[in-house]
Amino acid sequence: MKIGLVRRGYSGSGGAEAYLLRFAEAARAVGHETVVFGSAEWSAADCEKIIVDGRTPREFADAMQAIQPRKSCDFLFSLERVWECDAFRAGDGVHASWLERRAKFEHWWKPVFRRFQRKHSELVELERTLFTGGAKRIIANSALVRSEIIERFQTPADRIALVHNGIPAWREEPGARQRGRKRLGIAEERFVVLFTGSGWERKGLRFAIAALPHDATLLVAGAGKKRGLPDAEHVHFLGAQSRAEVNELLAVADAFILPTLYEPFSNACLEALAAGLPVITTTANGFAEIIQPGVEGDVVEPGEIASLRSALERWREPERRQAIRAQLIEKGAQFSIEANVQATLAEIAE
Repeated sequence: MKIGLVRRGYSGSGGAEAYLLRFAEAARAVGHETVVFGSAEWSAADCEKIIVDGRTPREFADAMQAIQPRKSCDFLFSLERVWECDAFRAGDGVHASWLERRAKFEHWWKPVFRRFQRKHSELVELERTLFTGGAKRIIANSALVRSEIIERFQTPADRIALVHNGIPAWREEPGARQRGRKRLGIAEERFVVLFTGSGWERKGLRFAIAALPHDATLLVAGAGKKRGLPDAEHVHFLGAQSRAEVNELLAVADAFILPTLYEPFSNACLEALAAGLPVITTTANGFAEIIQPGVEGDVVEPGEIASLRSALERWREPERRQAIRAQLIEKGAQFSIEANVQATLAEIAE
C-alpha cells in the first residue's frame, strides 16, 4: 500500500523527523510506497513530498483536511496532531498532561497566562479530537503515555498499541574515552555525569545541577537558556553537538542524568543505556519503565533533588558501574530502530 506520513516541521537534528525517514525507508524495503505530508522545510528530505502550509498546529491540521490526503495515499500515519488519520503515533506524549505537570513547578500566574496562548489551546483541542475517535489506531511509545490517554480521554484500550522507541546500534570508537577526556581537560579518575538535550526547563537541568556532588563534573550537551539555572563550578556547557560528538561524550561519561518533568520516552536515555551508562531519571519519563531502579540506574520523583544526589553518590562507585555495564549494553541493544519499525508496521497493517 501507499503510506502517507505526516509531520509539520522539519529539523535535521529532530528525533521525530529522523524516525519518520527511517520508517519510510523500512516501509519501502518491504514493498510499500511512502509520501510525506509536511511543511516546506521537508524539501531537504529525500522522500516524495506534498507540501502542507500551516504556521500553527490548527492551521496545519485544517490544511491537511482541505487537501484530502487519502486521494494521495491508502493509509495515513501521522506523527503530528491532526484532525483525523488511520494511525497516530503519540511520540510527543499528551500535551494537556505536560501542561499540568509543568504548572506544579511554576509561579501561579504562568499557567493562567498560558491558557490564552493559541498554540497550547490548539494542541489540546487536536488531541481531544484524535484520542476520542479522530485516529482509528493510536501507537504510544510508553505505558506512561498509553495510561494518560486512557485516563484523560476514556479512549478504549484496544485502540492503543504500545511500541517502545528504538535507536540505531551504538558502537564505541576505540580510545574515545581517553581522547574525549583529554580534549575536555578531565582527569580519568573524575566522576563525570552527562545530560543531553534542549528544552532545559522541561528536562530538569536545574535539578541535575543542584544535585551534582561538589567533586563531580556535569557535561551539558545541547542548546538552552542559562537564566534561572543554579550556579555551579563544575558544569561544562558544550552547546549543540553532532552525532559523533555525542557518541564521544557517551564514552567520556560515567553516568547519565535526565531529571525531566515530562518525557514520553527519552531516546537520549536509551542511547546512554546502550552505551553502558546507568541512567538516573524520573517517574515522568516513559523510559523509566524499561529499567530496574537501583540496578540499572535510578528513578526518582520530579524535582526531588535529595534523591537525585543520593543516586549520583551510589553510581559514582566504579566497581558498581563496571559490574552492570554489560547488562546495560545488552538491554539497550534490544530497543533497536529496526525492531521498532517492524512492530509499528505490524500494528498499522492490521
